[in-house]
Amino acid sequence: MSLTEWLLATQLQAPSKLVPLDVAFALLTVAVLLPALRALRSRAAWRRAGLRAAVAGAAAVVVLVVCWVLSDLMNLFGVALSPVTRMWLVLAAAALGIAVVGLVQGGRWRRVLAAVLVPAALLVPALGVNVEFAMYPTLGTVVQKDPYPELDLAAVPAAAVPAVGEVRTVDIPGQRSGFDARPAVVYLPPAALVRDPRPLPVVLAFSGQPGAPSDLFTAGQLDKALDAYAAAHQGRAPIVVSVDQLSAPGLNTMCVDSTLGKARTYVTEDVPRWLTAHLPVTTDRHAWGLTGFSQGATCAMQFVTAQPDRFGPVLAVSSELHPIDQNPQHSADRAFGGSLAAWKAAGPMAQMRANGLHGHALWLTAGSSDREFSDNARVLARAARAAGAHATVALAPGSGHDWNTVQWSFRTELPQVADVLFAALR
Repeated sequence: MSLTEWLLATQLQAPSKLVPLDVAFALLTVAVLLPALRALRSRAAWRRAGLRAAVAGAAAVVVLVVCWVLSDLMNLFGVALSPVTRMWLVLAAAALGIAVVGLVQGGRWRRVLAAVLVPAALLVPALGVNVEFAMYPTLGTVVQKDPYPELDLAAVPAAAVPAVGEVRTVDIPGQRSGFDARPAVVYLPPAALVRDPRPLPVVLAFSGQPGAPSDLFTAGQLDKALDAYAAAHQGRAPIVVSVDQLSAPGLNTMCVDSTLGKARTYVTEDVPRWLTAHLPVTTDRHAWGLTGFSQGATCAMQFVTAQPDRFGPVLAVSSELHPIDQNPQHSADRAFGGSLAAWKAAGPMAQMRANGLHGHALWLTAGSSDREFSDNARVLARAARAAGAHATVALAPGSGHDWNTVQWSFRTELPQVADVLFAALR
């Protein structure tokens, strides 16, 4: 392994790396904050330390207020910032305040330590927030925009069933929709990599917003769950395609056809047409499932409830109750011509009431610490059962609206979705 490969493979959530960094960060902060040992009896030194502490406290209060305004009052992120994330932001602000005052107050060694504290106050809290959200497992997932190679449709098939599947990037054109989608990421199980493979079930997957198709594999570790399923089923697992329903990281199309782009036509027409033409997928739409996280889960629920005859089981991780961008009226203005009635009609529960969901199986998951989305899962499950579906609610223990919940959902619930899909092939 080269030095570059070793660096890219560096684990960003390993306690063996993070705990020493946290301890060093705490000691460094205290060293800049407190007077030097030789000045412990100096009142002037303690006054200067008091000023550093006061600035740190003020910075912490400012950050807490900003978090409250942006997250709780304005709902800028769509979900509330967790207490752990707020804690790390407060610690970062306090440490930066101490460092800045230490640099101004002077003293050779204090300035040296304060200069070191500035990047530490940015890096260590960022790593702590990353543990909370589990977004970046390795350094490579931070710096590599497209971590997976392109799919070679002309590749020579394997002589025997491989031990694991392959994750590849592929362009799926929006021939009918004109949708400017980013490349999709596809998982091909071992059974799809041999000559003349038997048709396999399909799962269309959707990352959250902001996000990218690769997130479900880099942060969600979807391929690990699928490889584990394939290992227990003679190399057979669903072909999973993480589709771009956004076209840009921060653009919420709400998975409908609108002036923002024809996301629904792209997902429901262009993508299936391309898959059936190029990959060994079944044409039996009962064996086509859906999954997604957050906004992507909402999209999965919208697609199955709008066209229950074209999709089978669904695993929705932390779904919204409606397609939402900030608030109902803003959502209506962005994608529904300003009509709140049209916006409401596009929601999963309204579509369930209109179209029914007889015979479908749904798994609705959320983090047990994520009260809002846990409640959403229960509400959606009740509506699905009333529409004729079999709905299961499962909560990831101890996690919130983050990728820990996604990883848990893929490990524990996705195998059941796969079982239903394979049963539909018989």
